[in-house]
This record gives sequence, C-alpha cells and structure tokens, in this order.
Amino acid sequence: MARQKASRPATKTALKKRSGVKTAARSPARKAVKAKAGAAAPKKLARPKQRIAISHHREEDFKADGLRAYAKYRDLGIAEASHGLAQAHVIRLQGPCDPAAVSKLHFHDVEFQMVYVLKGWVKTYMEGQGETLMKEGSAWTQPPKIKHMILDYSDDVELLEVILPAEFKTVELKA
Repeated sequence: MARQKASRPATKTALKKRSGVKTAARSPARKAVKAKAGAAAPKKLARPKQRIAISHHREEDFKADGLRAYAKYRDLGIAEASHGLAQAHVIRLQGPCDPAAVSKLHFHDVEFQMVYVLKGWVKTYMEGQGETLMKEGSAWTQPPKIKHMILDYSDDVELLEVILPAEFKTVELKA
C-alpha cells in the first residue's frame, strides 16, 4: 500500500511536534510596539469617485478667462469630473502673435503637463530643449517646473492641454 504525502501544514506541525519547538507567544510589550507602529502610519485618503465627462464642440464655450490674456479656453469638464485630479482644455491662441505679450519665461508647479497641437503651429522654448516648432499632430510633455515660453504661433493655432493637478501655480520669471 502506498503512503500518502502529507500536506505542507500537516508536515510543519509534525516537524514541530518531533523537534519540541513551540511558537513563542508574543509579549504584551511587543504587541503594544507593533500596534503603535501601525497606528503611526498615515492613512491615504480616498479620492472621491470620478464621474464621466462629456464635452461637445460649441463655439460659445471658448472663454477668455484662463491663464493667458491672449488665449481663449474651452474647458472639457475633466477637473470637475475628476475632483481636481486633472484638467483638460482646448486653447486658441489669439493672433497675430505679439512677442512682447506672449514670450515670457515661466514655469508651472504641476505633476504632469501634456500639449497636443490640434490645428496650426506654435514655436516654443523649453529649458534643456531649446526652440522647437510644433505643428498639427505634434505633442509634447513638459516636466514639472520646467522653464518655458511661447515664441510665436499661427493665427489659427488650437492646442489640447492636459495638466495634473487641476489647480496649480504659475511662476513668471525674469528672462
């Protein structure tokens, strides 16, 4: 008759019985230290559940109420739907480009920023990258706090910009 193989937990129990090894009971002091260590760890707050955001193109949704005075913005509803996790908008830079008003070195205190050219073109300067001409279909990310500026753009330029978090600070610098 063949011997059946013992299961792993049963094998461990049998070994402990044979060797006379007992599991040490935890002292009250050790339990208290472990409980304190667990209590000291900050709990991560749960973000509110995100909602669906749908935005359809309407000319009347472009507003001159954003960061740049020379631009109109169409909010896509992402900030509200994500409870401030992210922001997305379409930007129309108003032509013709006036470098005196537009070309100001600055940075944004963000975690993530991505821009996609929907229409037209824009010439940018980014620290460490230099000048770059972005055309329809071009996309780029701007690392947190990277110094940058717009140098020039076409009269018909439209950009899609996605930023995390929705609320952030912009710092203008002396060139």
